[in-house]
Amino acid sequence: MSERLVIIGGGQAAFACAAKLRALNDMRPISIISREDAYPYQRPPLSKKYLLGEMSLDRLMFRPTEWYAENAIEVLTGVNAVSLDRPGKQLTLSNGECLGYDKLVFATGSTPRSLPDSLTQGLEGIFTIRSFGDADRLRPHMVAGKRLLVVGGGYIGLEAASVARHLGLEVTVIEAAERILARVAAPATADIIRSIHRTHGVDLLEGVGLKALTGMAGRVTGAELSDGRHLEVDLVIAGIGAFAEDSVARSAGIVCGNGITVDEFGRTSDADVYAMGDCAEQDWKGLRIRLESVQNAVDQAENVALNLTGANVPYRPKPWFWSDQYDVKLQIAGFNPGYDETIVRPGGREGACSVWYFSGGDLIAVDAVNDAKAYVVGKKLLDSGKPHQVREAIVDPAVDLKSLT
Repeated sequence: MSERLVIIGGGQAAFACAAKLRALNDMRPISIISREDAYPYQRPPLSKKYLLGEMSLDRLMFRPTEWYAENAIEVLTGVNAVSLDRPGKQLTLSNGECLGYDKLVFATGSTPRSLPDSLTQGLEGIFTIRSFGDADRLRPHMVAGKRLLVVGGGYIGLEAASVARHLGLEVTVIEAAERILARVAAPATADIIRSIHRTHGVDLLEGVGLKALTGMAGRVTGAELSDGRHLEVDLVIAGIGAFAEDSVARSAGIVCGNGITVDEFGRTSDADVYAMGDCAEQDWKGLRIRLESVQNAVDQAENVALNLTGANVPYRPKPWFWSDQYDVKLQIAGFNPGYDETIVRPGGREGACSVWYFSGGDLIAVDAVNDAKAYVVGKKLLDSGKPHQVREAIVDPAVDLKSLT
């Protein structure tokens, strides 16, 4: 094929789509537009092993740079897409160049929400973690004895807290909602994770927001909390979620909701434009959602690659996620919105357990805490498309989970 493909974004989805096309022997010209000064690399280790200094940037790379040249994939680094001329099929880049395309794919991911300027006062020492550059800027400040404030009790904030405690920092986590993980996990899972962090010495404050940050000589030194408390801090990490990077698509008139709206084939409202990964809003059992996970980025990207070759295969997400905190591995299978019951089941060894989500009696998700068997069985049940009539077995700890599959 000779149709030129341009992929906006240099992350997991961009790499997966390009690699899948080459694996399918599709040799159309491909250009990847990466706003970072790096070829596509893994992001999950950034807030863990990379921040700890246990993994170098080279080890994060999906492939060495030579692989892209050998596979006729052009990667433009340090450049953004700034506007899209859909009728003319031209993409304008931040360096002033224009790039023509036959097919275009948005793999622009998401951007971390920053604390508002009214709170930060232009102070230094406030960080988010999304890129290796973010991690590089943060790492010199992660020094034993320093006082870290993490704003936000979601997975990103909690993972940062666990790394900081490992390095010997004093850590306070504040969550404005009534509990941590309020948007993504049941109270039972939150109770388990909360206990783990407090056991490791984290001061975890729920139902407490940030009123203002204070500083001296242009650097953050304190935080005023909504409950009237004042904390002395040396640095702040914001883990308050992320928004879809869809500004270029919106400006070009492509339909967007909470991200770039796509159909089951990954197509946007423009038949020659696709979207995938964190930036894409897709259908999930009648809901319009964004799935921010490595699994979705890879699976959806490979599905888009198939459809670019004319396969017209619908994408059916089978979500799974994970989070590493201290010596705890939390593995999540399924997607839990709409659950009406949870069952906590003990694992086979000390400290292991799982939380099973049901809706109308049907299994829809499982959170496994250091319990690989529960995760594997739960994932198999969900992937089978027949997660029915397992509730009574899950309730009974005497039932061997393997018997369910």
